[in-house]
Amino acid sequence: MTKSEIARPIKVRQLPGAPVIIDASEAEREALARRFGITSIEKLHAEITLDKESKAIVATGRLSARITQNCAISGEDFAVEVDEPLMFRFVEEGSLAAPVEEDDEIEIELSPDDCDEIEYSGDSFDLGEAVAQSLGLAIDPYAEGPGADEARRKAGITSDEEQAPSGPLAEALAALKKD
Repeated sequence: MTKSEIARPIKVRQLPGAPVIIDASEAEREALARRFGITSIEKLHAEITLDKESKAIVATGRLSARITQNCAISGEDFAVEVDEPLMFRFVEEGSLAAPVEEDDEIEIELSPDDCDEIEYSGDSFDLGEAVAQSLGLAIDPYAEGPGADEARRKAGITSDEEQAPSGPLAEALAALKKD
């Protein structure tokens, strides 16, 4: 297992009674920004409650972050606020269902209430890495900043609604619409 930029190991036997607060340091935020290919992470905060449930540890809480990323259209930096609910189940290694063979394809539908199951081995699990992965999933790689429309206009890119169809087929369709 690779070392997480924001490691927060939690001992299984001594689960904290109070919520776990994760506030990433400047160095951790810089490392995560490099990992996720964004300009910067100005704030990363998570508050998580841990509960023992049968053979799993259920973590629920909230992630909030302020990031700066590039606009997918203009390439300019813009600020984004992230506010995501968190829900994970940490289970002992080997306790997840066996992977389905390709020949036995089964479709599983997940509801929004289903949570990520993360295996751990030994006597602890890394809550910080789970939070980091959640942040990575919350980042929209195709996010458009405030200058996206202007960049499209300058490049001569128009939307389908703005583009009038032309040619013989378009003329024939237009004539049919008139009738």
